[in-house]
Amino acid sequence: MKKGKEKPKMVSLFSGCGGLDLGFETAGFDIVWANDFDSDAQAVYRLNIGEIDGRDILSVGEEDIPDCDILTAGFPCQPFSNAGNRKGVHDSRGMLYKECLRIIEKKMPKVIVFENVKGLLSTKYIDGRKLVDVIVEDLSNMNGMGYNVDYKLINASDYGVPQNRQRVLFIGIRKDLNIDFVFPKKMDKKGLTVGDILNIPDDVPNQVDWPLSPQAMEMIEYIPEGGSWKDVPYEHLAPRFRKIRDNMKKYHSPNFYRRFARNEICGTMTASAQPENCGIVHPVENRRFTIREVARIQTFPDDFIFIDDNMKNITAMYKVIGNAVPVKMANAIATAIKEQIFEGEPNQ
Repeated sequence: MKKGKEKPKMVSLFSGCGGLDLGFETAGFDIVWANDFDSDAQAVYRLNIGEIDGRDILSVGEEDIPDCDILTAGFPCQPFSNAGNRKGVHDSRGMLYKECLRIIEKKMPKVIVFENVKGLLSTKYIDGRKLVDVIVEDLSNMNGMGYNVDYKLINASDYGVPQNRQRVLFIGIRKDLNIDFVFPKKMDKKGLTVGDILNIPDDVPNQVDWPLSPQAMEMIEYIPEGGSWKDVPYEHLAPRFRKIRDNMKKYHSPNFYRRFARNEICGTMTASAQPENCGIVHPVENRRFTIREVARIQTFPDDFIFIDDNMKNITAMYKVIGNAVPVKMANAIATAIKEQIFEGEPNQ
């Protein structure tokens, strides 16, 4: 009998709880090795996808990693994030992409996928060059063969995700394959509003929320659907918010405590799950979105479980979901890669 086509083998670095990996797996990739240092992310990954190496990537030897057709990496984005301190490469985490290069140089997979935040585009390398240019150059010249690299700022809502989440994707294709990657076309945004994702059946697990502080509760009572902290009467603002309200120009008119309406697409979910950082407040109820609601905003399926019903560390679950790559966005990219690079190959 003719041997069937094998699935392309994938190595996943900085895998998190598995959003990107699930998207690639459902597109037909075989995850042969995954790694993440965060114990909460590991627990969720093992519960839903499979085994994951929990070592610090700095201590993982290239010989410990199997050969692969594609290598993906969502290396830490906090050093480049507009929501953080923007230390970039001066933050030790900001140089972890070099660990990816170390492994790529030994494995030379056919395809490389890097995912990161928009802030990376404006980050400078230690020698003053743009970091994106350094990454492209490093990959282009690798091992005398190198990769054709294309990068693009995309919005997750263009790929079936009910969230306006901008991310930079680097796609590198080994030069000997002579293929230029084309990013998939944008999809229709119908069915992506906050209201569209809130119809969750009662039997779906992890419908618990992290209670807001008394100060936050007092404020959100005055925020209408579709509003923000700017709707809160001055006398009901905490002192630190009054200070900002007194000089909005100085603080660049921040839009804290955004309560997205049911007819809007939600904003970016962050790992902190704080109303100052993202639109985590339910449109009509005075609470945070539940773990399951946030998971839906990140397009995790309802059968993807976040630990157990006891939810021993609920804040950790918001963290790992907020850090994840939206599953449907990952699937759209994975499908395009599979069709353009692997579908035309002979049986392996």
